[in-house]
Amino acid sequence: MSEQHRESGIARRNWSNRTSVWVLGFTLLAGAGVLPAAEDKRESAGGARFLAADEQLTSYRAFRRMHAKSERFNQEGWLDAWTEFDGTGFRYTIVSERGSDYVRNKVLKAVLKREQEIVADGADKAALTEENYTFSEDAEADGVRYVGLKPKRKDVMLVEGRMVLSPDGADLLRVEGRLAKNPSFWTSLVNIIRRYARIGGVRVPIATETIAKVKMVGTAKLQVLYDYESVNGRPVRITAARSEAPARTAAR
Repeated sequence: MSEQHRESGIARRNWSNRTSVWVLGFTLLAGAGVLPAAEDKRESAGGARFLAADEQLTSYRAFRRMHAKSERFNQEGWLDAWTEFDGTGFRYTIVSERGSDYVRNKVLKAVLKREQEIVADGADKAALTEENYTFSEDAEADGVRYVGLKPKRKDVMLVEGRMVLSPDGADLLRVEGRLAKNPSFWTSLVNIIRRYARIGGVRVPIATETIAKVKMVGTAKLQVLYDYESVNGRPVRITAARSEAPARTAAR
């Protein structure tokens, strides 16, 4: 075998190893990145009520737009899919895709498959409840209210950070922070911003942004946008772009 051919083979193996690390970082955090976590009623130590009891999300049909990118490798891909959730589980139908074959097949489709598996196993361990979190007293700033989130265990499904509430504390606008546990040795930091809106009287996620720092790969990004067609069996029409509230969060 020629020296040039040997070097080419080594380069291909190195590329495969590094991109596999990038894929690992995204697929293991898929549940925290895209899964619609349920919220529950609770009271703070001071007696103020946050996340008041709402109609729970039991089903939806939504058009999902997904984009993933590795800045170091300059590789990115896009995928659009119809997604459905109800008592029988989570399903998806891909309607269009473009960009890197590797990103689409090994990242975006893997994320959807991972979400399907998490829903099948039950997602209560990701919910914003007192079983999963300790909530700090709220504080007002910048026209909104903040409540700290302290996970009660190290879990890749939980976020250490804060909830951002409307000024009256009645609506959840965002959850932002970092994963309570890194999904793998290769992933050194995962920051998440999950945005919410009330659609048809039901609180649902409308956008998720995930930024992961992966060893040997650098920064990898995943963005998911939801456009709902129905919520709890009722027709709705709202896009993430119209509903999305600005956030000011930096990687730590």
